[in-house]
Amino acid sequence: MLDQYLTIHSNGTHEIIVEKSRFICHLMRVTTESEAQSFIQQIKKEHRDASHNCSAYIIGENDQYQKAHDDGEPSGTAGIPMLEVLKKKGLKNVAVVVTRYFGGTKLGAGGLVRAYGNAVSEAIQTIGIVECKLATIVQCEFTYPLLGKIENALEQRNYQIDQKEFTEKVLLHIFVNNDDLTNFINWITEISNGNIEITEGPQKYREKDVT
Repeated sequence: MLDQYLTIHSNGTHEIIVEKSRFICHLMRVTTESEAQSFIQQIKKEHRDASHNCSAYIIGENDQYQKAHDDGEPSGTAGIPMLEVLKKKGLKNVAVVVTRYFGGTKLGAGGLVRAYGNAVSEAIQTIGIVECKLATIVQCEFTYPLLGKIENALEQRNYQIDQKEFTEKVLLHIFVNNDDLTNFINWITEISNGNIEITEGPQKYREKDVT
């Protein structure tokens, strides 16, 4: 697993108008080519009356799965410019479809390259980018009277809680950077006066807004 990578903040849609043509950009997080292809087919079905549904995706730790499709636009004027935007922004595990409804004015090859590229760029800017950094989920179990003290301490040190469980005791699942594990365990043991059960859980990506 990669230590960290960039991807889109969330799935989303953004539209631009160029010379009366509508360019609707659909973005989705994906982890496999199968997911990407299913997403592309879904958008094509939803917009079957569109002039074009051009697509691109980039997947894998080493960007080993890449594909671009012009869907009837002149070769190299749609899918590749869309893919290049994903690559220039350093994004991974993203699929994109740009749906075009022709507005009556031909844009020419250069105009198409700019329009499809801008549609993706603006959509990413609107949706945002996150950094996914690999961390360990540390599970901390303790009694209810300690909850306020521990939550405040975690907030002051910018530790992110992944989830909370409330049963006979409180169980917090906390993101801890791998190089900070020893320090974190010593610290939280100290502030709880040792009245805490600590278990190192699975590895999981912690997301932080970049834009």
